Amino acid sequence: MSEFEADLFVIGAGSGGVRAARIAAGHGAKAMIAEEFRIGGTCVIRGCVPKKLYVYASRFADDFADAAAFGWRLPQEPEFDWRKLVAAKEAEISRLSGIYEANLRKAGVEVFEERAEVLGPHEVRLTRSDRVIRARHILVATGGAPTFHPTIPGLEHAISSNEIFDLATFPKRLVVIGGGYIAVEFACVFARLGAKVTQIFRADNVLRGFDQAMREGLRDGMTHAGIALRHDVLPTAIEKTADGLRIALSDGGTIEADQILIATGRKPHTQGLGLEKAGVALDSVGAVKVDARNTSNVESIHAVGDVTDHINLTPIAIREGHLLADRLFGGSEQEVDYHFIPTAVFTTPEIGTVGMTEAEAREKFRCVDIYQTSFRAMKATLTGGAERVIMKIIVDGDSDRVLGVHILGEDSGEMVQLLAISLKLGAKKADFDATMALHPSAAEELVTLRTRSARYIRDEA
Repeated sequence: MSEFEADLFVIGAGSGGVRAARIAAGHGAKAMIAEEFRIGGTCVIRGCVPKKLYVYASRFADDFADAAAFGWRLPQEPEFDWRKLVAAKEAEISRLSGIYEANLRKAGVEVFEERAEVLGPHEVRLTRSDRVIRARHILVATGGAPTFHPTIPGLEHAISSNEIFDLATFPKRLVVIGGGYIAVEFACVFARLGAKVTQIFRADNVLRGFDQAMREGLRDGMTHAGIALRHDVLPTAIEKTADGLRIALSDGGTIEADQILIATGRKPHTQGLGLEKAGVALDSVGAVKVDARNTSNVESIHAVGDVTDHINLTPIAIREGHLLADRLFGGSEQEVDYHFIPTAVFTTPEIGTVGMTEAEAREKFRCVDIYQTSFRAMKATLTGGAERVIMKIIVDGDSDRVLGVHILGEDSGEMVQLLAISLKLGAKKADFDATMALHPSAAEELVTLRTRSARYIRDEA
């Protein structure tokens, strides 16, 4: 009889943990998984999925406004029902959570809907039932949690991205603190749903780390949508007033609001899991330190996804969990390839990006060619809208290989997913040029953009 009750015990039933458990079970391993909140994790319950649903809802505002230019007459002024959207969202994420659970059970994974903590290299404890389970391998897949920065008086009056999906009342005045992708996405959503939105951040522009052309284009698009961007400023205090909330700023100003959303980042959710007692090494922010095979310094304890604070994207967690299970129980030696990961920022306008930014390419390569265009979207020719599409192709000037593509505009995320295949296969700019265009489309610009915008040659003397 085996000394282990499970071959793999997974803590956290989010995207990465669920995939690992199912794949392990498919290889014939005895898999167990524990989740203290709702099965599905951040992405399904309070992240990507509900956010995208709210993005869809917000974009109807533009569709209604543009309809008249295309011959449509609306019988009355459109009205938005916040509570109906929240209820529809809840129904959908509950459906998805149920599917996740059903698929786990169908695969033969034993599911525990309670908190689990690590006792040692091969032991976990279910805290509600006080049951101790011995497992050959333990996988930590607990994701991340919002952080509130900076620490200021009255911070308890603010909310995080966890709570904003389920507010009882729609905030007519919303202040968003932060300049990252979560902050800009919610700012765009609530502005189009009808809120007066002010976004404050300490940098000189939004989306630090993204290509400069995308940052500037998004800033202009957000300003055009009526979002008040307050850069180079920090909050100093929040106080409750008779009319809502008041936030004081480092430049001496104040802003009145109904809700204040703190979107200043997330941290690995490792607190209270017992990892330190088990000897697992954590970094300065609490992330589990893992090698290229997602194994910690304790050979039997592994981690995938946001809890490692590596690349915090749902598809990364899924791929890491899948390949970990393949290696542990399927005899595979394959490791995750982190090159050319497509990402999208679901603002309006939307950003899609894959590969290197211009700054990254110029730092690494001797000669970098830039192909960039900005044009008015075809839809805007009838509506009279000012929105523009920006496309940027970054090329190694010596080899002609495409290093990165960045797009700001409608459906840019969809385009970039397909572009990632080309870049991963090593496509050259000449391959783009030789590809037939699809007309009329915005994407055709990617294969008809022939004139170089700039060339940078690094002086290596």
